[in-house]
Amino acid sequence: MKKLVSVVVPAYNEAANIWQISKAIDQVFECLPAYDYELIVVNDGSTDETMQVIGEIKALNPKFFYLEFSKNFGHQLAVKAGIDHAKGDCVISMDCDMQHPPEMIPELLAKWEEGYEVVYTIRKEDRRLSYTKRITSKMYYKFINSLADIGLESGSADFRLIDRKIANIMMNLQENEPFLRGLSRWVGFRQYGIKYDPAKRFAGKSKYTLKKMLRLALHGVTSFSIRPLYFAAYLGLTFSLLSLLYVPYVMYSLYTGSKVSGWASVIMTIVFFGGLQLCILGIIGIYIGKMFMQTKDRPNYIIRSTNITLYR
Repeated sequence: MKKLVSVVVPAYNEAANIWQISKAIDQVFECLPAYDYELIVVNDGSTDETMQVIGEIKALNPKFFYLEFSKNFGHQLAVKAGIDHAKGDCVISMDCDMQHPPEMIPELLAKWEEGYEVVYTIRKEDRRLSYTKRITSKMYYKFINSLADIGLESGSADFRLIDRKIANIMMNLQENEPFLRGLSRWVGFRQYGIKYDPAKRFAGKSKYTLKKMLRLALHGVTSFSIRPLYFAAYLGLTFSLLSLLYVPYVMYSLYTGSKVSGWASVIMTIVFFGGLQLCILGIIGIYIGKMFMQTKDRPNYIIRSTNITLYR
């Protein structure tokens, strides 16, 4: 009996790429007679012709399924929705732009057959990217690993295979802002990483801007660690102790009757500590905000239309 593989592909304004990724995945599984597959494309509130293209492919390919969100809920929730509705023995998530090579699917499946429940990929450094992009990518992983206890390898991608038992665990997680790279490490089990050379994007532009990368990094840190709160406490304690060094100077000035000079330095100190306090309050606010949104218990995403039998 053939094993079923679910391939989850999030799509946001990817009308020019969906045909290509669909054909490429179909060609890969034509060479894998031991497996059957279903392709689940999650339309994450696209404003281009993505939904029209999905309708055209659906009419031709009985293995093609889709989920259409009522609005843009974000890449991570789009992948999560695909996992929630996948019925395969394993689930492979990959991007729609062809930078995650479909040709690697047999290699992922081979490691899965060896007994690894999570087979993740590690992107090699792409010299075609700008120097700024490469540096910010490295800083991104250093930032996460220094503040969160998840041990992400530099270049870890959202191109991974997870076993059905992992998919079931993911389905039961109801985090408001899931960080799937971290969650796939957090669950444990036997894991194996495969390095790959990223392919050139087939069409369009990357949706992950620097702002979105920073936001994702903050989500990753605050989802898996309270270390920033300890950092804020230690920072406040350190500056409080350092401020005591100024006391002898003030006492000496009062004793001798001399003026305490330094209007400019005092103003700079006030501005500095004012900014520091706002930064610390911002860190605390992020955690409180995450708790606030989680307690609302709203659905993480809303499905507008689909050709999948829901809650199967």
